[in-house]
Amino acid sequence: MSSDFSPMIKPITLGGGAHQVTLAHPVILAPLSGVTDLPFRALVKTQGAGLVVSEMIASWAMVRENRNTLRMAEVVAGGGPSSVQLAGCDPAAMAEAARIAVGLGADLIDINFGCPVKKVAVGQTAGSALMRDEALAGKILEATARAVPVPVTLKMRMGWDHASLNAPTLARIAEAAGITMLTVHGRTRQQFYEGIADWDFVARVKAATSLPVIVNGDITTEQKAAEALRRSGADGVMIGRGAYGRPWFLRQVIAALTTGETLAPPGLAEQKDILLGHYRAIRAHFGEGPGVRLGRKHVAWYSHGLRGSAAFRAAMNRIDNGPAVEALIHEFYDPLIAQGFVRQDEMALAA
Repeated sequence: MSSDFSPMIKPITLGGGAHQVTLAHPVILAPLSGVTDLPFRALVKTQGAGLVVSEMIASWAMVRENRNTLRMAEVVAGGGPSSVQLAGCDPAAMAEAARIAVGLGADLIDINFGCPVKKVAVGQTAGSALMRDEALAGKILEATARAVPVPVTLKMRMGWDHASLNAPTLARIAEAAGITMLTVHGRTRQQFYEGIADWDFVARVKAATSLPVIVNGDITTEQKAAEALRRSGADGVMIGRGAYGRPWFLRQVIAALTTGETLAPPGLAEQKDILLGHYRAIRAHFGEGPGVRLGRKHVAWYSHGLRGSAAFRAAMNRIDNGPAVEALIHEFYDPLIAQGFVRQDEMALAA
């Protein structure tokens, strides 16, 4: 650490008593549908993430104890806290789902007011749609916070659209309801994932509440993480797409924000080992057939930025046999490793 560097993040303590949770480094893996399953969360956690959050889980499915839903809510054992994210529009169902998740081992419950997907925000009147009904939103927040002894957090957007940027108002409602931390994605629902995340707006949410605030959206480099914190005044960052194929990226961000150090990514040989371990964990968790199919996107993300990766991905997508895919991974990576090839992370992210 240079003598003039001041850490940009510090530990955040949520809740109290036996269920108090401290985020030593508030650099958080975002909940990502179809991505942040248990194998990925476990891997990112071992790579140093401050907190990992499950995929969004429908409260009604949790209450009905749907087998796949309960599997989604499994938490990563050891190595720091895990959060389960819930979505729904019925306060009683959200409260019961939260109790079930805590029974399964969740250290925190996160409430989703940010999902923009039509079937959730329109079909189920959940996710980001709740930003348009502040009264119902308040009831959901209060019912969930009262239902469980663990800290309850909230993830939301700036608002439904630019004519209704009510995240600061919802921040005050959330604080009064017993929510312990807020994450704000710097886009509206109507933007989905288009345009540029507005980190400056998050400062308005920070000013509206005494709760810790996490800034989210477009944080794909250490430099962007630092800039997002400077512009938002937030207490931490949440990273989504930036971790695709780079489960070590949150560790790099933590180093940059706490010491000013630029931490090199793992060498290509280590990246291959991480990929193989991840691929095997996916197949073990989901079963061989589903695991091979689900693993393809992760293998593709790991290979972005490497010479010949497009042909490698095309060949991999034609194979339905896990060991054969592993053999292809060795065939692709080993010559690059022998040649000392260095993956360019920014190229990988943009590809």
